[in-house]
Amino acid sequence: MSDYTKKNIKSLKPSATLAINEKSKELISKGKKVYKFGFGQSPFPVPESVVLSLKKNAHKKEYMPIQGSLELREAIAKYINKRTNNSFSSENIIISPGSKEMMFLLHLGFDGDIILPAPSWVSYEPHAIIANNKFHWLETTNENNWFPTSEQLEKKAKELKNKNSILILNSPNNPSGSNCENFEEIAKVAKKYGIIVLSDEIYTELTFNREYKSISKFYPEGTIISSGLSKWCGAGGWRLGFFAVPRKLDPILKMLKTLSSESFTAVSSPIQIAAIEAFNGNHSDYLNKTTSILNAVGNYVYENLKSNKVLMQKPEGGFYLMPEFLNSKFKTSSEMCTDILNKSGVALLPGSDFGFKPSKMLARLSYTDFNGEVFLKNTKSGKKPDEDDIKKFAPNIVEGTKRLVDWSKSL
Repeated sequence: MSDYTKKNIKSLKPSATLAINEKSKELISKGKKVYKFGFGQSPFPVPESVVLSLKKNAHKKEYMPIQGSLELREAIAKYINKRTNNSFSSENIIISPGSKEMMFLLHLGFDGDIILPAPSWVSYEPHAIIANNKFHWLETTNENNWFPTSEQLEKKAKELKNKNSILILNSPNNPSGSNCENFEEIAKVAKKYGIIVLSDEIYTELTFNREYKSISKFYPEGTIISSGLSKWCGAGGWRLGFFAVPRKLDPILKMLKTLSSESFTAVSSPIQIAAIEAFNGNHSDYLNKTTSILNAVGNYVYENLKSNKVLMQKPEGGFYLMPEFLNSKFKTSSEMCTDILNKSGVALLPGSDFGFKPSKMLARLSYTDFNGEVFLKNTKSGKKPDEDDIKKFAPNIVEGTKRLVDWSKSL
């Protein structure tokens, strides 16, 4: 019997981030204690004013325009321009049910190659495979904060010989938690060779030093900005994202509108209306508190887990750390993470899911396994949570870290 599956799809498996969440739930249902350090979901509630807007407009049932509500696109253009010094108008913005969907459509419609730094978010590569786009990995090192160097990009650009290409950058990075410090140098090379940059800024609002940095500052005409509500606004399940596409790349925007019309049609009307409040409203107190909590929790894990057997960089934004375990016991990072889960109950994602060679003993650790609503309510403005706060409001983080430390001592 035929399996009905196209050849390029057969090698794919369900998204690693979603799979680890399902695996954790399965183990929990069987009575096993699992520390969910594998799934990167915001622990915080959606800001109250945004929730109230959704409730107020839940009865709205009309289809929105394919490109998205004009009022929402105006709000997003204003939001992005304020943070990046760009000059986007509502016509440059397109709304999607999560930025992931728009990334998928970009891969589907783009005639060219994809350049991916290793590490990269788990879905970039599968998108390229599904769309039959050739992709190229750029190996990175901790010396350059796990981002590619301009020299690496130039070497790859010369190999591609002026072929259409997109470089995907994500800062703060998933999975490393590091910020890109060489945007300007990368932008110069991208501009020189006409490489389009897809700047995934879904975590940028959660940069711990509260500086919003975008490569579009140095390459506005060739940078597509991608973001949404899932991380900084805690609304992952609402599924609202957007692309901001510069005028020079209008053919791409036109292509995305066509593909949107033939796939999801339009994003939920009540969600779009609530998103207007998310992007127009003043959420500085909410953001200051949530980033302060994430910073404190991330540093707690970092300070307690790092050792001569566990190497990693201090987190700079987002939800993640990327520990490297120095050992000779395992052949692959996947085998290592399975052993960690079985022996300690801590769920991690192996580095091989993010583009690293399986033999590199790297893993992604998400430090979001705590009740963000309770932690947020007990955090005062201007006060950074201390260790006592973390022990009180993030006990799974404390215990999970301890179990991971104990496991690492066996290496």
